[in-house]
Amino acid sequence: MCAEKLQRIIQAVILGLVMGLAGIGMFKTAFLIQFGMMVMLLIAGFTGYCPGLIVLKKIFPACKCEEDQ
Repeated sequence: MCAEKLQRIIQAVILGLVMGLAGIGMFKTAFLIQFGMMVMLLIAGFTGYCPGLIVLKKIFPACKCEEDQ
């Protein structure tokens, strides 16, 4: 498993958690988690700095691009 794929899996799990929290009526908690994720994704999109991915790359190898092969 490589870091970028694992990051996407974690994001999918977080989105599922938000949906579950909203489904049981915990709207405030779901909103806060969703808002935090949106802020992190915007920061990563505009700056290229993603703290979660940096931590994951220390534990797991980076994915190999098709161009590198």
